[in-house]
Amino acid sequence: MWAVVLALLLIVAIMGRTIYKRLYHINVSKQIESTPYLLIPTGSDFDDVVTLLKQKNALIDENSFRWTAEQMKYTERIKPGRYKIEAGMNNKELIALLRSGRQSPVNLVFNNIRTKEQLAFRVAEQIEAGPDAVLNLLNDPDYTAKLGFTVDNVLSLFIPNTYEMYWNTSADKFIVRMHQEYQKFWTQEKMKKAELTGLTPIEVSILASIVQQESNKKDEAPLIAGVYMNRLKKDWKLEADPTLVYAAGDFSIKRVLNIHKKIDSPYNTYKYKGLPPGPICLPEIVYLNSVLDYSQHSYMYFCAKDDFSGYHNFATNYIQHLLNARKFQRALNKRGIKS
Repeated sequence: MWAVVLALLLIVAIMGRTIYKRLYHINVSKQIESTPYLLIPTGSDFDDVVTLLKQKNALIDENSFRWTAEQMKYTERIKPGRYKIEAGMNNKELIALLRSGRQSPVNLVFNNIRTKEQLAFRVAEQIEAGPDAVLNLLNDPDYTAKLGFTVDNVLSLFIPNTYEMYWNTSADKFIVRMHQEYQKFWTQEKMKKAELTGLTPIEVSILASIVQQESNKKDEAPLIAGVYMNRLKKDWKLEADPTLVYAAGDFSIKRVLNIHKKIDSPYNTYKYKGLPPGPICLPEIVYLNSVLDYSQHSYMYFCAKDDFSGYHNFATNYIQHLLNARKFQRALNKRGIKS
């Protein structure tokens, strides 16, 4: 009798030890430290999760992980997202994390963007939404209209910055979030400033994009914005060289030539008056503010300085502008910059 009891107790003890080991012994290897984030795509099943962990060489014992996942009912509760896995975790800790859906957010960053295609690919590098999904929405006139934009000016919606969000954000949720950020940026104070300039927020973005492509000297941006505001007020053509580069679709152009001025495009501000239909880049906040707070002066022209400092010479009349332009052209020729 006592022998049977002792045998049962021994079996229970062994089973208990086995269960304890499966639950609480370390089962995440140190190899996870080099790539600690596990990305679980939307629609994944349990086998997909196991495969992803194996690809990272994260699991020390796959069988114990599978057993624990079944006991904790994780196999039917897969939640997509980005999870930070730490070396030394046991199965219970790992599965509790994955089952909880407690993701590690990403800091999505985009800047130096010229086109919708560039934006779509930059975003797709950082969250789950694919580039085609993002681009299809940006090119959908019905979708952009619901947000208050057209397919031509929808890039005005996106303000370069760092945004915290979850990795498994869809294309639609990403754009909706950007619309929320856009509305936060355009406070009543900024809307009032835009009204005083005579421009809509979208037009401010378009002009700011031109100013940004004219100069990377942020302290000079309000002066350049002031020149373009003067031209708009006098109903002049903007004659902005960066718009010709955009119209040509060749962002490697360093020297705008007369042949570029013949391009038949609504972005050719040498040919058509007013602002182009959309921004030629995603303007940074400092450039948006440079338009809202543009310098009020009498300059109508500006030209890059011949010292290649990145700054410009400003002029109130065409004769002075021609003298400045010839200096810069001679400097380009001296450096052999022909295109």
